Amino acid sequence: MTIAVEKPEKTETAAPTAPAAGARKVSRPMLVAAILVVWLVLFAVLRGRQTLALAAADLTGLHRWLNDVNDTIGANRNSNPLFLYFFNEIRLVIDNLVTFIQSLISQPTGGRPVPQIGWLGVVGLTGYVSWAVGNWRVALLAVAGFTFFGLQGLWQESMDTLALTLSAVFVALLIGIPLGVWAGLSDRFNRIMTPFLDFMQTMPTLVYLAPLTLIFLIGGSSAVITTVIYAAPPAIRITAHAIRSVPQTTVEAADSLGSTRPQQLLKVLLPMSKRTVVMGINQTIMAALAMVTIAALIDAPGLGKTVVQALQSLDVGTSFNAGLAIVVMAIVLDRVTTAAAGRDEAARRSGDRFLRWRRPLLAAGGVVAAVLVYLSHTYVWAAEFPGEGSTGSHIASAADTATTWMQDHLSGLTNAFRDAITNGLLNPFQTVLTDSPWWLVGVALVGLGVVLGGWRTGVTAAVCVGLLVGTGVWSDSMTTLASTVVATVLVMLLGVTFGVWMGRNTLVDRIVRPTLDAAQVMPPFVYLVPFLALFGATRFTAIVAAVVYAAPVSIKIIADGVRKVPETTVEAATSAGCNTWQIITKVQLPMARSALTLATNQGLIYVLSMVVVGGLVGAGALGYDVVAGFSQGELYGKGLAAGLAIVLLGVMFDRITQAAARRTGA
Repeated sequence: MTIAVEKPEKTETAAPTAPAAGARKVSRPMLVAAILVVWLVLFAVLRGRQTLALAAADLTGLHRWLNDVNDTIGANRNSNPLFLYFFNEIRLVIDNLVTFIQSLISQPTGGRPVPQIGWLGVVGLTGYVSWAVGNWRVALLAVAGFTFFGLQGLWQESMDTLALTLSAVFVALLIGIPLGVWAGLSDRFNRIMTPFLDFMQTMPTLVYLAPLTLIFLIGGSSAVITTVIYAAPPAIRITAHAIRSVPQTTVEAADSLGSTRPQQLLKVLLPMSKRTVVMGINQTIMAALAMVTIAALIDAPGLGKTVVQALQSLDVGTSFNAGLAIVVMAIVLDRVTTAAAGRDEAARRSGDRFLRWRRPLLAAGGVVAAVLVYLSHTYVWAAEFPGEGSTGSHIASAADTATTWMQDHLSGLTNAFRDAITNGLLNPFQTVLTDSPWWLVGVALVGLGVVLGGWRTGVTAAVCVGLLVGTGVWSDSMTTLASTVVATVLVMLLGVTFGVWMGRNTLVDRIVRPTLDAAQVMPPFVYLVPFLALFGATRFTAIVAAVVYAAPVSIKIIADGVRKVPETTVEAATSAGCNTWQIITKVQLPMARSALTLATNQGLIYVLSMVVVGGLVGAGALGYDVVAGFSQGELYGKGLAAGLAIVLLGVMFDRITQAAARRTGA
């Protein structure tokens, strides 16, 4: 697609004039290429000057000031009225909620050596609730999954993770659904909320931790507060969408019958949008589980802490066992909430016979679940999971054995692949970014923003560049930028390859899409484990994990974009003699440009989130700065600045790619 650099304004008196002979429009790809060529030429001349490099242990004035702020807040936490009567009270309420739920299912309480409800009661309740809101197949899956936690030897860790997730989801829905209803009913409030929700969903999970620990300290309650902030946006956004999707004719009919606003909400809007709202709850639960595992970095208990400790000690077996438990929990929670969203439709298909027997069966199931809860509360054998988790030991041992075999037999192949990408793509690009003068990189980024997204996007890019310089971690930001861009290129290669295949072949789509859906359920932590076994603790491990984490969403967006190309257009190209390759490259991909740009946007955001988490396995740069800030007090300020730098990169990526998507689709 080509556009003119300038378009003369039309006036009523001006007569149309023919373009000058030989005049040609300058396309955006040509402008982008020109910016890159000028950048490379100036890089060759100015290499190594004004790079703003900073050693790992060095601090800037901003970092020291943030350390002082942290010390000052810590010293005045119990005397400052803002903390005494606001922040500390919030922390106390959340802490009491977390403690209550933990005392029920995961932690000993009140002199008891076991929780109030033991493993047998938890499994029984899980199966019953899954059956009540879903169906018997989901109930069997839930029972099997929760039993598997005990067999792994990770029962208490799994219940700690579940307790934090349930606490966060409860608070997130308590806040999110009313706000979502308000946004669905009020255009003005929806316009106010949308930028905040966009910003919150752009930020990688790791970024939420540092500033919130400054206010709420570390621990389970802080993890829940962080998770609530991260998980509430999906509930707000999807609830608002559900309310707005109710047909206007239905609302007008209710209004004509004299129903009040509350009656319309309770009798019409919420019942008709229930399925979509439940899907919003599903997304909130998935976001909460992902955040709770990451929150292990601020001392949150559960499976995430086991994974973090194992990753830091390069214990692949233990991390794989705990990561598998996280995956199982994610699958169970996802399947239960998905089944709940479709239960009414399934009941209608089953007919009256199903409805007639359902209530008596649910009543009987409730009695069985109550008996199991009583037994688990009363008897030790029903409270403590039997055995010593030998299944988990076998899984960890098998993972270690597989890791050793891969390192012995596949190291040549994996090392060659790693070195090819690292030396052929990553290192050269990173060198250009980190060894160029900071102002040269800034001008190039602003120029790309203007060309791809317009002058407003250019202004946003300029502000982000200026603030990145101010954070004092410019060099680390460029290293993270290099890894993110390289990973995004690989994501788009996979996205185009599989997306076109799925978009052109319905059978392939039906086979591949469930795998992509399942991959999106898994928290980002889990992706690091298998690639740590393959590639060791290197930045390449984080890049490959980021590619696998981000590829599913990009593939699905591209597949949907290709499928939406009108069949008549494809048939016309075929009748004109185009072969398959020409149809793809000359018709389908050009007509799916907006989908390609959107896929790039989503790929960038997902990749950035994963690349910074990769600081746990040797990725370095901003991710390492944030993680080091949690563990080394003198680096707290630098970690906080690195978190801000990650946000700025995310905002800049998001604004440029979204603006480019809008201009492409125009």
